[in-house]
Amino acid sequence: MMNILVYMILIFIFAIGVYLLLNCIYLLFFAIAGHFLVYKEKRVVASYRNVVIFIPAYKENEVIIESSLRAIKHVYEGKFDVCVIADGLNQETVSKIIGFGCNVIEVNFERSTKGKSLLYAMDHIEGPAYDIALILDIDNIMDKGFLDEVNAAFDRGAKVVQAHRTAKNLNTPFAFLDACNEEINNHIYRKGHAAVGLSPALIGSGMAFEYNYLHNLLKDIGETVGEDKEMDFKIARDRTKIVYLNDTYVFDEKIEDAAVFTQQRTRWIAAQIEFFKKYFTQGFIELFKNGNFEFFNKVLQSMLVPRMLLLGLLGLLSIISILFLKGEVAFFFPVLFLFLCLTLAISLPGKFYKDKRLWMAVVRIPYALWCMVIALFSIRKTKSSFLHTPHAVNSETHDHSSKI
Repeated sequence: MMNILVYMILIFIFAIGVYLLLNCIYLLFFAIAGHFLVYKEKRVVASYRNVVIFIPAYKENEVIIESSLRAIKHVYEGKFDVCVIADGLNQETVSKIIGFGCNVIEVNFERSTKGKSLLYAMDHIEGPAYDIALILDIDNIMDKGFLDEVNAAFDRGAKVVQAHRTAKNLNTPFAFLDACNEEINNHIYRKGHAAVGLSPALIGSGMAFEYNYLHNLLKDIGETVGEDKEMDFKIARDRTKIVYLNDTYVFDEKIEDAAVFTQQRTRWIAAQIEFFKKYFTQGFIELFKNGNFEFFNKVLQSMLVPRMLLLGLLGLLSIISILFLKGEVAFFFPVLFLFLCLTLAISLPGKFYKDKRLWMAVVRIPYALWCMVIALFSIRKTKSSFLHTPHAVNSETHDHSSKI
C-alpha cells in the first residue's frame, strides 16, 4: 500500500513537472522570437480615415476630465471624435467633457462591464460614418502621431491593430514592477508572436478596429470581465490577423499599491479561467478539424499558469526539491526556476536595467506573489460585482520622449 502511494505521488510530481516545463518552453520560445521582429517600412498614406475614440469611464470623474481633454487635443491629419461612455459620472463632469468638444453617451447597468458599455455606445452614437474605432482606458494618453500611425496600418490593409501600451508613471516600486510586467507581456505575447507570424494578444486598450467589425465582435459579448480576450478568440476564429504596432505608444497608468494590484489580478485570473473552460474543447476542434493554429494558440495561453504565480510556484518547488529529494532529480525544479528567470530577463527592455528602481521593485516580488495568491482565492467576487481598477489623478509621468 505504501509503495502504491509513493508511486502515485511520484507520478503526480512528474505530471506537474512536465506541465511547468511546457509553460517555461512556451514563454522562452516567444521571448527569443521577440528579438527577431522585423519592422515594415512606412509608406505614403493614400487616405485619412474617420476615427472615433471610445473611452469607457466608470465613476472616476477627475481622471476622465484630464484624459478626455488630452484626447480631444490630439493632432491627427484626418477627422476624429472622442466619445466618452459615462457610467456613474456626475453631471458636472459630463458638462465639462461636452464643453471640451467630446461626445458623451451615458449608460446605467445593474452590472457594469466594458463590453456592454461599448456595444451600447456603438448602437446609440450619432455623427458621421466612422472607419476606425479606437478603444482607450480611462487613464490612457496617446503619444504624438498615434492616430496617424494607426491610420497608416489600416491603409496597409489591417483590420485590427494593437498599439504598444507602456507605463506613464514609475513613481512607486509597485508601479515600476507593474511596468516591467507590462513590457515582458509586450515582448512575449505581442512582439514574439508577431515575429513568427501569429497575431499579438489584445490588451484591452490602445486597440483599434475596422468600425463595423468591432460592432459585430461586440454583439454577443455578454457580461464577461475579459472582453478583450473574448474578442481575441472571435478574431482568431475568423482568421483575421491582428497587427502589432511596437513603435506606436499609448501611455497607461500602472498600479501603485498592493490592494489595487490584487483587485486587478483577481479580474484577470477570473477571465483566464472563464475562457479556458469556454474554449478548451473548441481549441482542439479548431486545430485538428479546421487547421486553425491561431485559435488553438489562444487556448494554450489560457492554459498557462499566470507568470507571477509560476515564478512563485517554481521557487517553492525548488526549495522543497533541494531539501527533500536526492540525486539529479533534486535539481529539476531549481533548473526550471532559473530557466524562467532567464526568460523574464531577456524579455525586459534594456532601459530598465539602467534604472536603480528595478532592484527596489524586485524586492516587492514576494509581496506581489502573496497578492496573486489572494487574487486566486477571490475570483468568485467577479461573478457578483464589477471589479474595476481605480486610477490616481495626476500620477507622476516619466519622460515620454524616451521610449521603452
